Amino acid sequence: MRLWGSIFLVIFLIYERKIYFKVSAEDGFVSTEGVHFMLNGTPFYANGFNAYWLMYLASDKSQRNKVSSAFEEAANHGLAIARTWAFGDGGYFSLQYSPGSYNEQMFQGLDFVISEAGRYGMKLILSLVNNYEDSGGKKRYVEWARNQGQHISSDDDFFTNSLVKGYYRNHIKVVLTRQNSITGVAYKDDPTIMAWELMNEPRCANDESGRTIQAWISEMASYLKSIDTNHLLEAGLEGFYGQSDSQKQQNIPYFQVGTDFISNNQIPHIDFVTVHSYPDQWLTSESDEAQLSFLSNWLESHIHDAHDILQKPLLFAEFGKSSRDPGYDTNKRDELLSVVYSAIYSSATGGGAAAGGLFWQLLTEGMDNFRDGYEIIFNESPSTDGVIVEQSRKLNKIRRMYARMRNSSVYLNTFGL
Repeated sequence: MRLWGSIFLVIFLIYERKIYFKVSAEDGFVSTEGVHFMLNGTPFYANGFNAYWLMYLASDKSQRNKVSSAFEEAANHGLAIARTWAFGDGGYFSLQYSPGSYNEQMFQGLDFVISEAGRYGMKLILSLVNNYEDSGGKKRYVEWARNQGQHISSDDDFFTNSLVKGYYRNHIKVVLTRQNSITGVAYKDDPTIMAWELMNEPRCANDESGRTIQAWISEMASYLKSIDTNHLLEAGLEGFYGQSDSQKQQNIPYFQVGTDFISNNQIPHIDFVTVHSYPDQWLTSESDEAQLSFLSNWLESHIHDAHDILQKPLLFAEFGKSSRDPGYDTNKRDELLSVVYSAIYSSATGGGAAAGGLFWQLLTEGMDNFRDGYEIIFNESPSTDGVIVEQSRKLNKIRRMYARMRNSSVYLNTFGL
């Protein structure tokens, strides 16, 4: 009884008087343990955002204030994860002019992004290539190989052509081994980076079985991990089901794009799973109510499968509602955000796989050319700000709870209690 009385007293002091060892979100690499992200020895839950444009604006020193403002505003809203591009293949705003030829000014922009993210306590997810033509993508890689005399019939040869794959592997190596010109730290050694993403929304229409992308993910994931074992890796998938679950595959039969949420994410080097959610794009003829109903089922299904089948953490890496949708109003966007956030929070409080969501997309003032309908600019809509801040507060509360429990244990062990 005396021992338990001492333990109770110490726990009371820790919680009531805040006598605990501070855990800083900025320190350490994010890792995984079962269905949880881990940071500094405790489960890591975080709200986040997408901002694909960070490197592009940061490459122009006169525009870097927008990057800093975005991180500052995000931190003030409790956000802790940002997802952005680490690619730009030929054309305008190139990071990679041609295979193996890099734009130092653009790379210095990415250096600044990583440096500023660290300064504001953000973790970054960096995507390495695009499925789409925006910023070059797999189409540009294929064009490069075709210009070298390769017989290529489709952009989907990106996943199978040996020369193209060599170009992409080289890009992986160049980015991961880049030494930041501001911090002096190689990207592969920088804990500000939470994870790498192999491709933004990989799709292979030429092989709906999923086997082509399965082989490509396996090969590239193994190669990336041979260079960098510090960071997590995810594939960039949207969450479409394939032949491994034919029943769920029929949920949205139009989107059979050569990926398989189950088998693609079972690849050992893939550390966590991602899901994207755009019911306003996928179900354009359906009502807002029907779209939200679909979204709820979509969220529940993937959270369940991440926990029970894949046994890996889950991030909802993209979601949003466009202001260009018919009948749009801010309340409809707030409702969609709330549906996603509620599913994440419910999973998190129950020890489930969902650990956070990253809305698409955050802009800051003076970026009208980047508006796509999905943009969120803080202070334009107080109600949306409130929904985001509340989710951040709730997830941060869970994270602090785990940190205090861990520190309580450390305190007790230190005093032999």
